[in-house]
Amino acid sequence: MLEEKKEVHGRVIILSNRLPILVSQDDTGQWKIEPGSGGLVTALAPVLKNRGGIWIGWPGTVQEDEVVAFDHLMENAIKDAGYRLVPIFLSQLEREKYYKGFSNEVLWPLFHDFQSYCNFDPEYWESYEKVNLEFAEVTHQHAAEGDFIWVHDYHLINVAGYLRQKGNRAKIGYFLHTPFPPLDIYLKLPWRFQLLKSLMEYDLVGFQTMRDRRNFLQCIRTLMKNVVVRGKGTVISLAYENRQIRVGSFPISIDFSEFENLARGQEVTDGAWYLHENFPEQKIIFGVDRLDYSKGIIEKLKAFRIALERYPDLREKVILVQVLVPSRRSIPMYARLKDEIERLVGEINGQFTTHGWVPIHYIYRSLNRVELLSYYRTAEVMLVTPLKDGMNLVAKEYCASNLERSGVIVLSEFAGVVSQFYRNAILVNPYDNEGVADAIHEAVIMPEEERRSRMNKLRHSVKKADIYWWVNSFLSAAIAKRLDNFPIIEDYIPEDAGDKDERKDDSQT
Repeated sequence: MLEEKKEVHGRVIILSNRLPILVSQDDTGQWKIEPGSGGLVTALAPVLKNRGGIWIGWPGTVQEDEVVAFDHLMENAIKDAGYRLVPIFLSQLEREKYYKGFSNEVLWPLFHDFQSYCNFDPEYWESYEKVNLEFAEVTHQHAAEGDFIWVHDYHLINVAGYLRQKGNRAKIGYFLHTPFPPLDIYLKLPWRFQLLKSLMEYDLVGFQTMRDRRNFLQCIRTLMKNVVVRGKGTVISLAYENRQIRVGSFPISIDFSEFENLARGQEVTDGAWYLHENFPEQKIIFGVDRLDYSKGIIEKLKAFRIALERYPDLREKVILVQVLVPSRRSIPMYARLKDEIERLVGEINGQFTTHGWVPIHYIYRSLNRVELLSYYRTAEVMLVTPLKDGMNLVAKEYCASNLERSGVIVLSEFAGVVSQFYRNAILVNPYDNEGVADAIHEAVIMPEEERRSRMNKLRHSVKKADIYWWVNSFLSAAIAKRLDNFPIIEDYIPEDAGDKDERKDDSQT
């Protein structure tokens, strides 16, 4: 029999498209749950742990799946997570139209300035509204007086509006992890007014950078009437229909200490030495990107080829380790992108490979934490060259893990992290293949003293503004509280995902 659960008042309730777990089948057909990955999980999982919070989201399966012993799987996942997980199940049709459709064929390309990739199918919008309503209904069931509801990312913009319609008067914050597009691109969206009105239902709307906040305010000023903008600084106020909406810039970060401590561990140390031994007298240039057209992987590879052509001193002295993390493999555009990347890798290796030296080491899978940090510790150069990115936590992870302080970051001007790193990274326009090639050479030959000076400053910047700073900044602006107001509960035992009746209700919404 379980211990009596400690009552928690004034919780943080997180809403995101995905739960911080992945439900999948192994080779034998058995269902399993693994920890989730990605920036949102990396950022928020350590913050919620053992503080009595709730995370509401989609576990990745659809209602048509016959997941055996799902309740048992969830119970184990909740114990490991240290906070309550509430699943919302999508139908196969909703996954196609809400997730693959509106979220990833409309909002994702539009918010990353790829409007020509958008598919403005009206059925996508209908499904998006329906799923957002489902999230609102489940949240309304679980929220109690004094809770703070924190909605994340482009998948769930409409949730606050539906919560308000149900009479929910809780404080609700929203944070957009992607960029927000400028007015001339946002205007392409057929549902531009509906989304702006939905965002105005939140008490606080947060963006990654001042650039994104500026784009949002330009859209508000142009498309909405009777909105008054007040204040200066990081957080300002909008007066609209007898309400005050705060709007701010909150650059997301990582748990610096966790990455630094893990990088010091014996497993990572051994992994780093193995890489040194495997590539003797060669400098490692490292790139790790999710399979997505916004990451600029094709452009990066072309730039590396130009660098080898233009600077013969790099040949047999450097290798590019390019990790491609699988993503959205069922979408034809992503399958074609993968084929193009692999074709280009083959061409470059065929052009430059010599006896005992292959210029590009291509890895198509996710790296485990030890493997990733081993590369972070070992790589002399980190290539972070997205065509557009909300923040890019890889750059921050690299700094925290680069214990020797000898790494150099070649960084896209269009990554959100540039607002923090611009003084000490080598900035590039990722569309300028020759410019990136020159930057690669500059990074490789940079004197040791300058490398250490730059990396020390980058590490200090990330350590000072870590994930806890980010959470405290957002909570302070939203509800005048800090993380300390949600203390860790000793011997905390999270509730399961509701009783059986609640789970039945959730699965039907």
